[in-house]
Amino acid sequence: MAPHFVEPIPARLLMWQRVRDYAVPPSMIENATARRAAGDWAGACAVARIDVDLDLRAVRDSHGTDLATRIRADLRRLAPELLRWNMPRIAPDGRLRPGLTLSLARYDAQDPAAPQLVVRTPPAWADAGQRMSLVLWEDSRDSAPEHHPHPHPDRRFRLDLHRHLWDATRSAELAQRCGADAPYRTAGRDPSWPPGHWAHEAELLLRAEGLPRGALTVRLGARSHSVLELLAPDDSHAPVLRPVREMPPPQQIAALPLLPEAAARRHPDLELLRAGLLPAERLHPLVAAALSTLPVAVGSASGPAAEPGPGRPADDPAPRATDPHRVECLGEVHRIALRNGTLTAVDHPPTQLAREELLMALGGPGLPCLRAIDTVHRSPEALPAVRERLGHGDVTGALAVVEGLLGPGAVLREGPLREALEAAVAGRLGHGLFRSGLVPVHPAAAATGDPGYRPRLDRRLPQELRRKRGSRTRPRTGL
Repeated sequence: MAPHFVEPIPARLLMWQRVRDYAVPPSMIENATARRAAGDWAGACAVARIDVDLDLRAVRDSHGTDLATRIRADLRRLAPELLRWNMPRIAPDGRLRPGLTLSLARYDAQDPAAPQLVVRTPPAWADAGQRMSLVLWEDSRDSAPEHHPHPHPDRRFRLDLHRHLWDATRSAELAQRCGADAPYRTAGRDPSWPPGHWAHEAELLLRAEGLPRGALTVRLGARSHSVLELLAPDDSHAPVLRPVREMPPPQQIAALPLLPEAAARRHPDLELLRAGLLPAERLHPLVAAALSTLPVAVGSASGPAAEPGPGRPADDPAPRATDPHRVECLGEVHRIALRNGTLTAVDHPPTQLAREELLMALGGPGLPCLRAIDTVHRSPEALPAVRERLGHGDVTGALAVVEGLLGPGAVLREGPLREALEAAVAGRLGHGLFRSGLVPVHPAAAATGDPGYRPRLDRRLPQELRRKRGSRTRPRTGL
């Protein structure tokens, strides 16, 4: 029989699969939904780890009651956990794209300097906890240039034209806007690009910008852009996109409208469902309800990747508290289980355990049961799952995994597990200093006196930052 080669899963889909497993835990979705249903939009934002940095009273005093009322209405419609679900990510770990200012609502489309409701992500050196902040951006009054690396709204990443990605009242539009009706290709062109869907999105973009049908650009890669032209014989015909006949100079290309990333690419949940990497039960409820009308979303996620139940990632090895571990010790099979809130060798008397623990503290070998407990304390099998949760800011979920392994009364010993938890705490402190403005620039900038200094892996970089930057590759856009 001829060998059968299985097509590898794209790295982009593997990244989004990890994001769906860890970035927005089910407890966040449930609690934020309950707060939002009760009318507590501020509480829903707090549950979704979104800081609200705007004062509606100050907005009313400076801009009038009408604008304050519109902003309050948008905040009540905001599903903060859905916004986190759909935020841009970077490869390879799937964290939030750092240093981003993303527009959610523009209150005067014809005036680029008009107030906008935006969400901001901190820079990479202060992104511990993966928190975001809601701000009212004003071109003439924004005081963030010294505090945020990119304070102006990014025209590539914008959701004011895609309210279904954060507005709970319009989430049902996802099936129509995500390019689900475009033909799905598994070979040739990247299936994440739905060019047949771009004409409709380009029409919405040009209309929102107050421009007639004409040329626009689509970003295809880091250094690749496609210049297209939206044409239609008259208003009774659907517009179509085609390449421009003559390529304009680079200065004119940079000034052309840019199709947002949310419009240029197919929604990742749709790709995950079609690839069988995510069951529909593990989608955000609003996303699952929107995609339930599509045949691909029902029963498509079958296979090994779709076997784990909802709310439990496929690679989560956290055992139940009642499951004993078994270790070969002194010629017998002994049990290790949680007793009185700590992990204990059940089949040894307390006096023997106290004696053997003292022997281990003095450098002795110790019993196999105690060595197994020591290994679990320092570097358990669930350490990758703990690190993933800490990396995405889910401290509660990480501590739940640790308590399931070691018990709530355990005292962590020196090792990778303790280092991961201490690094998470130190990162949260760094994020707090950034938000307070006490450290507005990268800490390594003091080495050169240049606020725009980008640290490199050299001797001048502090040891902690050298370890952080050396432990992962340079952030790249999660395309």
